[in-house]
Amino acid sequence: MAISATRRTFIKAAGTAAAAIALCGRAEAAESTTKETPEGITWDKTFDVIVVGSGGAGLSAAVSAAETGAKTVVLEKMSVIGGNTRITGGAFNAVDPEEQKKKGIEDSVEKHFEQTLKGGDYRGNPDLVREFTKRAPEALAWLKKCGVEFAPGVYQVYGGLWPRAHNTVMPFGTGYLKALTEQCRKHGIPIEKNAHVLRVIREHQLSGKVVGVTIEREGGRIEHYRANRGIVVAAGGFSANPVLRSKFDPRLRELHTTNHKGATGDLVAPLEDIGANTVGMDFIQLLPGGASDGRFIGAISPVENVIFVNKNGDRFIAEDQRRDVVAGAVLALPTKICYPILDVNGYNGMKTGARKAFDGAFKKGDAFTAPTLDELALKIQVPAENLKRSVEAYNKAVDTKKDPLGRNPNVLIHKIEKGPFYAGRLTMAVHHTMGGIEIDKRAQVVDRYGKVIPGLYAAGEFTGGVHGTNRVGGNAVAECFTIGRMAGQNAARD
Repeated sequence: MAISATRRTFIKAAGTAAAAIALCGRAEAAESTTKETPEGITWDKTFDVIVVGSGGAGLSAAVSAAETGAKTVVLEKMSVIGGNTRITGGAFNAVDPEEQKKKGIEDSVEKHFEQTLKGGDYRGNPDLVREFTKRAPEALAWLKKCGVEFAPGVYQVYGGLWPRAHNTVMPFGTGYLKALTEQCRKHGIPIEKNAHVLRVIREHQLSGKVVGVTIEREGGRIEHYRANRGIVVAAGGFSANPVLRSKFDPRLRELHTTNHKGATGDLVAPLEDIGANTVGMDFIQLLPGGASDGRFIGAISPVENVIFVNKNGDRFIAEDQRRDVVAGAVLALPTKICYPILDVNGYNGMKTGARKAFDGAFKKGDAFTAPTLDELALKIQVPAENLKRSVEAYNKAVDTKKDPLGRNPNVLIHKIEKGPFYAGRLTMAVHHTMGGIEIDKRAQVVDRYGKVIPGLYAAGEFTGGVHGTNRVGGNAVAECFTIGRMAGQNAARD
């Protein structure tokens, strides 16, 4: 949930130069190659397209590049593939008339475009947002062709603003990764792990085409790979880098993150070194994570199944609001902790990944269940009468389709009335960095003068310009596959 509206008044602006500070322990190795140019380099391997990062954006780029006829490689700095896609809830926003009409939902690409742009306070790049929302249904169909199995129907994910989210049958992002790694195998695309890309090499430091990358292997060995056609950087965001994120919002220094530990933004500064521009670096979104350590524990989606209460047992926010609005409301609570409340139908209605996360949270003490609301209130230590009154008022709102807190009738569907009942204990965790390297509507990296850097593309959370100040729930997964696919295609063709 971006809390950027208050953040902008708190730290007006943070210059992009801050991102040029060493990010996570590789400063010396990176510095040694700052002025690296092609002259004199011995290339260890040559490919048509080099993709940096093996999350959803990177794998989509690699497979689509190979489909376009390019010899492609994927370089992953971690010892496992997948990045944040491995642990995502998996919601994929795309207009889908066939599934939406079954639930009486009217939707359009134009509506998706308008909600995404407005949801980010109009700070996203309209051309890029339009390209994303237009191509998302194509990417969804492409993923199905690649072997991703989606559950039937659509739903409104937490912070999603409209019921257009699709979810995979397999939990978290494993369904996406399994299908795309199989496609990589079929296309002969090597995925090289423990390959930390330190630099993208350009013909001249601030001019010319990008031609390759410098890689650090385990033990410090340096290698150079050449790219004949293009390079796609899909290295993820920087939510797991407290030093970098706190430069743009000091309040975030001590918060936990829902991200995997490799989400540290290593390549932001090196790309700035060769002229790349950054946008929206202070737009950082928070998500309710487990109160103990920032783990995502589910329980907050689909929105139609849940209400949030505070320590007094009172609802305090319309749960279908923008993520930054909900984040601000939670952080304004004296305890900075809220409790999602569900009944057995809401529990059974959780998507596969969320359900698995929530079940795991019982062991950590962040999830609770009880046969009655009185007993549940005792477990989460809120006044039972207040909790029951909040649930009763909400159930009445479902009947009347009028919620005193303003929840949309689209998500006033399921009452909370059948035991056993469930609750989570949540606070905010750093979840998504909306800012990053600037790209145009073809996923080409743009320099500080607004010109594209020839041969250089980027996708996924490594980029900025799609989400503006606040990411609409379900848009990140859709964006990484949609723009990742586009980046791979264009890198191969160009």
